[in-house]
Amino acid sequence: MTDSAPPRRPRVRAPELIGKGGWLNTGEREYTLSDLRGRIVVLDFWTFCCINCLHVLDELRELEHRHPDTVVVIGVHSPKFAHEAEHGAVVDAVERYGVAHPVLDDPELATWKQYAVRAWPTLVVIDPEGYVVAQHAGEGHVHAIERLVTELEAEHGAKGTLRRGDGPYVPPEPEPTVLRFPGKALLLPSGNLLVSDTTRHQLVELAADGETVVRRIGQGGRGLTDGPEDRARFQEPQGLALLPDGTVVVADTVNHALRRFDPETGRTTTLAGTGHQWMQGAATSGPAREVDLSSPWDVAWWQGRVWIAMAGVHQLWTYDPEAGTVAVAAGTTNEGLVDGPAAEAWFAQPSGLAATADRLWLADSETSALRWVDPDGAVHTAVGTGLFDFGHRDGAAGQALFQHPLGVTALPDGSVAVADTYNHALRRFDPATGEVTTLATDLREPSDAVLVGEDIVVVESARHRLTRLRLPEEAVRVEPVAHRTRRAATEVAPGRLRLDVVFQAPRGQKLDTRYGPSTRLVVSSTPPELLLKGEGAGTDLSRELELDATVREGVLHISAMAASCDDDPANEYPACHVHQQDWGVPVRLTEGATDRLPLVLAGLDEQENGPQTP
Repeated sequence: MTDSAPPRRPRVRAPELIGKGGWLNTGEREYTLSDLRGRIVVLDFWTFCCINCLHVLDELRELEHRHPDTVVVIGVHSPKFAHEAEHGAVVDAVERYGVAHPVLDDPELATWKQYAVRAWPTLVVIDPEGYVVAQHAGEGHVHAIERLVTELEAEHGAKGTLRRGDGPYVPPEPEPTVLRFPGKALLLPSGNLLVSDTTRHQLVELAADGETVVRRIGQGGRGLTDGPEDRARFQEPQGLALLPDGTVVVADTVNHALRRFDPETGRTTTLAGTGHQWMQGAATSGPAREVDLSSPWDVAWWQGRVWIAMAGVHQLWTYDPEAGTVAVAAGTTNEGLVDGPAAEAWFAQPSGLAATADRLWLADSETSALRWVDPDGAVHTAVGTGLFDFGHRDGAAGQALFQHPLGVTALPDGSVAVADTYNHALRRFDPATGEVTTLATDLREPSDAVLVGEDIVVVESARHRLTRLRLPEEAVRVEPVAHRTRRAATEVAPGRLRLDVVFQAPRGQKLDTRYGPSTRLVVSSTPPELLLKGEGAGTDLSRELELDATVREGVLHISAMAASCDDDPANEYPACHVHQQDWGVPVRLTEGATDRLPLVLAGLDEQENGPQTP
């Protein structure tokens, strides 16, 4: 007789959930894991600056919808930036992104450390008896988690350890503001202002006063629907750009699409994108309606094309309206700050664009940087040093600091204003002097600004309004503050370091080797001198690195990919899935520290945890 029971999984007791900031979306109730016993719990370690985390929020919506009485998703908010450790900012982010499950605010990364998390986002599955049964880093894992959930439902239903019923989510009361977390704004030829009302999934046309509503465009619910203003649907729209013909291009971010709004007719049509998120291996150019995009965050008209800040893949793309095509313009999809020719440059979540005659300016949010592209396509950095350095400091560009800027606006004198979002400030960079100054403070998460005559109108996203400022002749002086990421550096031994990316194909799947190796690993470092050996690309997910003992601190940049397919011999065309994650791991070289760095892409690192039984 054949034993058809599934193989026994490693069982690791789940650590308790601890967060100094407390719980959100629970009606003020505090929860422990014992309160959730009998449910399948999915912990989502996220931070609201991270585009990959926002992608996972969207992936989880379907899982929650399909398993409402057995699965409880708990968001564990684990901040990178100083602003993200503020409780009020987490409250705002939970509403801004429509998070419809409980969230634990963990500003000190206590639960992050207990679960040995090393990347945003990370998903951990806990079975109804309180044991960790799976861990996944990055995007694209929800299909595997859903298969596991189905197995756990059957297994624990048979054992009598599954408890069904309503979950702990309690929705917050809606707020009656005119705008709700607006993203970007645009001055229309009529003198009115067009605003992306992001959380309400609409565009709003305001009169010249910036307050009076002229009309709303879109039904107000999530969707991708073309048509007149009362029928169109968007999904968290962001960037807006005026085309020469008077129509407006809209970066419809969560729909992974570019839309066209005609102020004359009120109609919205789709210009580019399929509605599906771009993944590694997909086309990077072609007919605009046939190519996937990934979280376009802003758009600008420059050199006869629409330039797209493709935040989801850390690139710049372009849309050519005459040819009806899209194509990658700059960036490799690697996340970081690397200047040079377009095809070799690295970006980190570009989120704001502004065009002048000879430069395309961009706010590169995750590196807290202001960068620009020249007419030949080369990428330059004006302000910013890397993924983990940020703050509020004026002065020479080489030592000035921003904190996660989302917008940039060209000013008449050739300088640019930067919506320095997490510093709640409007800053200015003057290329003529190389100086950074502060124009205004006490703004709440400014995400964009638009020139209107001699004024500048700032999108105060977290105050749900537009704020008009007179451009000052002299900057406001502020006390300088420098920050490093709240995430602690990993102590590793100098010399040889074993890098192991842990990947176990989800149950019911196998590695896809039909067209060659199904895995890829790319390693580099900041500074480059940190790595004496092990840099570059390969197909093995384990690699021996050698670290220079004279470089005491740095960041290892690691990108891993694995492709798996459903393992069903009867299916001639099995569904295939790409698992991918980029890690930026701050390291400190310490004698006697560990000589192994495990990073979990999917599965459990049994060398680190070891399987445990009750």
